[in-house]
Amino acid sequence: MRLRTPLCDRLGIDLPIIQAGMGVYRGLVTTPALVAAVSEADGMGCLGGSGLTPEELRDAIRQVRALTAKPFGVDLLLPSRLAQNDGSRDAIRQEIAARYPAHRAFADSLFTRYGLTQSVIDMIHALTPELTDAQTAVVLEERVALLVVGLGDPGRVAAAARARGMLVAGLVGAVRHAHRHVAAGVDFIIAQGSEAGGHVGAVGTLPLVPQVVDAVHPCAVVAAGGIADGRGVAAALMLGAQAVWCGTAFLFAREAAIHPVHLAQLQTGRSEDFAASRIFTGKTARTFRNEVHRLWAETGLEPLGMPHQKVLMDDFLDAARRGGCLEAVSNPAGQIAGMLHATRGAAEILHSMVDQAAASLHRAAALVQTA
Repeated sequence: MRLRTPLCDRLGIDLPIIQAGMGVYRGLVTTPALVAAVSEADGMGCLGGSGLTPEELRDAIRQVRALTAKPFGVDLLLPSRLAQNDGSRDAIRQEIAARYPAHRAFADSLFTRYGLTQSVIDMIHALTPELTDAQTAVVLEERVALLVVGLGDPGRVAAAARARGMLVAGLVGAVRHAHRHVAAGVDFIIAQGSEAGGHVGAVGTLPLVPQVVDAVHPCAVVAAGGIADGRGVAAALMLGAQAVWCGTAFLFAREAAIHPVHLAQLQTGRSEDFAASRIFTGKTARTFRNEVHRLWAETGLEPLGMPHQKVLMDDFLDAARRGGCLEAVSNPAGQIAGMLHATRGAAEILHSMVDQAAASLHRAAALVQTA
């Protein structure tokens, strides 16, 4: 059974699976090796660029190109609602200390609780326009095949990307966001349900995808959230999507750079162990529920907005990573992790999804014929 869709033709791929770009500070969950492996297997790999400096991002793009000549993408966060300041972490830290002393005290207390030396992250810029503009410039200069705006306004980049022969996609969690993205000139929409990992909205995949498909027709739609095997791929195609965007499934790829502690959390966690909250970035994001979630809840504090909440927590998270306290570090993943356990090569993950999707669609057709 043929699974190639019109969007596959536009992307230059044979199989309708796009690996979600997932990034962490000073490293890539979606390593160049993972991105290249997915693209080489006839899907589309995608770098998660949000946690990288512009120089690190450029280097990662060129590493992918050294491994594959096939198309791949980069996922960036371009939040449209950010505090207006000079973009430096020091300026944001000073504002937090002055205006939100209770929040500052909580973050400082985490260093003591986990026996870590108090320190500050050495990355000058937070997730502010200064950084995101520089990251975007790198992607445009490198003429990557696909730029995915994982959070924020794709209108900032659509025209410039199109002029360079690139495609642009925007993630949405609600129909109203899909309308805005189409108006901004995206080439296709990624409709991501709330069960996904990382930054999410409030609507589940099953109700979201068909509403977005109907709302933006004839713009192509990609389904995301809770899809990690061929049954999910088949369901997405039946809902009208032309491809799927999968993140959590590829956290189990051997090529992914995930710490053994975090991989163990994914392998043993139940779906209900992956909670959506604002405590790590200021935007709602689904991560494995660790002790920091409980400690924050006990304070009764409301999380700050982005980038302030991210700056507030980043210093501790960086120290915890360096100090080996990975059990306290945020571990973004979707609820579908509850049914995943074994690690495999990225190509095997992708091809097993495609084979199972074809079998599922064939089985569904047979059921209808015999009904």
